[in-house]
Amino acid sequence: MSKDRSILRYRGERCLNCDLPIERSDKYCPNCGQLNSTKKLSFDDFFSEFFSGVFAYDSRFQRTLRVLLFKPGKISKDYIEGKRMRYANPFRFYLSASILFFLIFGSVINLDEEFTESGAPSAVEIQDQTSITVANNKPAINDSIDFHPELIAKSIEEEKDSLNYRNYLITKADLDSLNRLELNIKKFWLFYEFQEETKVRSSEKAMECMDLPKSKFNLWFYKKAVDAGTFKENPKLFIEYFIGKLPFIIFFYLPVFAFFIYLLYLRRRFSYMEHLIFAFHVQTMFFILYAIAFLIKSFTDDIWAISMANLIFLIYLYKGMRSFYGQGRVKTILKFLILNLIFLLLAVIAAIIALLVSFSIY
Repeated sequence: MSKDRSILRYRGERCLNCDLPIERSDKYCPNCGQLNSTKKLSFDDFFSEFFSGVFAYDSRFQRTLRVLLFKPGKISKDYIEGKRMRYANPFRFYLSASILFFLIFGSVINLDEEFTESGAPSAVEIQDQTSITVANNKPAINDSIDFHPELIAKSIEEEKDSLNYRNYLITKADLDSLNRLELNIKKFWLFYEFQEETKVRSSEKAMECMDLPKSKFNLWFYKKAVDAGTFKENPKLFIEYFIGKLPFIIFFYLPVFAFFIYLLYLRRRFSYMEHLIFAFHVQTMFFILYAIAFLIKSFTDDIWAISMANLIFLIYLYKGMRSFYGQGRVKTILKFLILNLIFLLLAVIAAIIALLVSFSIY
């Protein structure tokens, strides 16, 4: 920061930032910490303030990264003990690592290749298969066979009755016997089969065809059935959309996970926020490890880096728990196993909820 801005002749008697009355002898405001200066901002002052802030954060960033990587649990322990100025804010650091991880993940993982390698048919293959099927099913013309209108009419009726969506039409008996959840499940399959067979994508037109009320729920529900059909044909669309929501899902998942850590260590004198800080630091390490692993995978095209990241992270989590909570090996191993089980169960539940929510707002 430019030194001439802090000299006595530029100092005022009121903070320009928080309006607190101060003495001219005060170099900084005791309330908000802003420099006590009435001097107009110059080009030199602006860039001095900018770079001093950048290098101050850069120094904390390097120290935070070094301690986080090589001393599991120490950074969380120091932070809750009040040694905070030497480290970057855990939430800001988590967000930085999260952005870095998902940028690398998005650039390394090629969904087109993944679906091709998994054997999913391409659009050309589907078109060719459809053409072959239509050609094979085309009825042969035989001039020697008599024309029978009654057989044609019967065939049309049989074809009409064979439409799958009619099997899901809701009858009065259904209204009397099924609960709301069962009715909605049946209605969804009705909408899904209808859009599959008729290819009608307009919700309003579909309601007219099925003689159903154009309620907001029905229109939205039919749109979801159309989306389900779209994702069935091209699952890559939904996977890309869901991956885009993963940073937010994980961010809101961690406070829930921290609550279960709090319950697991209920007898220890740790507040919920202290458990949350530990969870954010551990998750930050997870992002850093797997970002490195995916980078290595992009060059080697092998999964050994991912397997190594799994092993390193498990060892890191155990050592971090031992260091942060200060318990013996037996208790730490037991709680480590319980915590991993809780993590997996919560992850499955969170994934299901996230999939449903993501699908509903797509």
